[in-house]
Amino acid sequence: MKLVVQIPAYNEAGHLPVVLSDIPRQFPGVDEVIILVIDDGSTDNTSKVALDNGADYVLRHRRNRGLSRAFISGVQFALALGADIIVNTDADNQYPGSEISKLIAPILADQADMVIGDRQTLANEHFTKSKRLMEHLGSSIMRRVSKTDVPDAVSGFRAFSRYAALRLQVYNPYSYTLETLVQAGKGQMKLVNVSICTNPALRESRLHKGIFNFIWRQGGAIIRSYVLYQPLRTFVSMGSLLLLAGLILLGRFLVSYFFFAQGSRYIQSVSIGGTLLSAGITLIMFGFLGDAMRANRQAAEETMISQRDQARLSQPENLKEFQGNPVYSTSNPPAFNSNE
Repeated sequence: MKLVVQIPAYNEAGHLPVVLSDIPRQFPGVDEVIILVIDDGSTDNTSKVALDNGADYVLRHRRNRGLSRAFISGVQFALALGADIIVNTDADNQYPGSEISKLIAPILADQADMVIGDRQTLANEHFTKSKRLMEHLGSSIMRRVSKTDVPDAVSGFRAFSRYAALRLQVYNPYSYTLETLVQAGKGQMKLVNVSICTNPALRESRLHKGIFNFIWRQGGAIIRSYVLYQPLRTFVSMGSLLLLAGLILLGRFLVSYFFFAQGSRYIQSVSIGGTLLSAGITLIMFGFLGDAMRANRQAAEETMISQRDQARLSQPENLKEFQGNPVYSTSNPPAFNSNE
């Protein structure tokens, strides 16, 4: 049983020593623990600091690509290393390493495909009152969208079985947390939540610039994820409303014209109703087209799953690159001192 703990990091040289020293190297039921840091184009010594403080591998993006790409790059590399369980944690020391044992327990017991650390947002003393309310509201919306019972939708402290990790694919460039929940719900994965404690924040979040920016970006992520995975329901629902409104307006004109000789009074209903009718039919067609594309994407994902499962690294200690990204290990430390 191989466990890979992955840590996406961007300019985290100051925090990584604390994070890495807090991660246990032994867990009951786990034979090997590998620590992987994904350096997302940092301009400091993140890669070197990671290796100097206990990371086994550093996968480095030459440019900053965002949290979603760093997360999925780490998942793909961990799968290639032969991971049976993948744990994702943050580089800002929000999640204590001691809580990893809670996170992986349901997977080790074969009771879950994905486990999410519940920060107990309404009672978390490290959160402001506004953050507690917004986290709670956002999670309640995501439960409806994803058809899951997750109480902390944006928690980045997660564990994935190999089965679940093979199926992960993130299209949203902003964050992976919400989209992977939608995938778990649509994929009928067994999802378990475990309560965890958190450390005080060492810095402000880099994912957003204030509460309104957070609402805007997360709201956009929710809508995009829903449309991506439910195109038929989305477009048919909107199209049906426009279709109904158009039929009502056209019916109003026809009834007045044939039965009350007042058709000329409602001539505007013809143009408006006809426009709504055309828009409704177009949206419904988009829904069926999107559903066909979704089916094609599912077929492509099955091929991707097979390729990921077979693409194991025979000699990872000698690896210099992975999918075009530099790979460093303790036997192959980085020679640079800043950005390339």
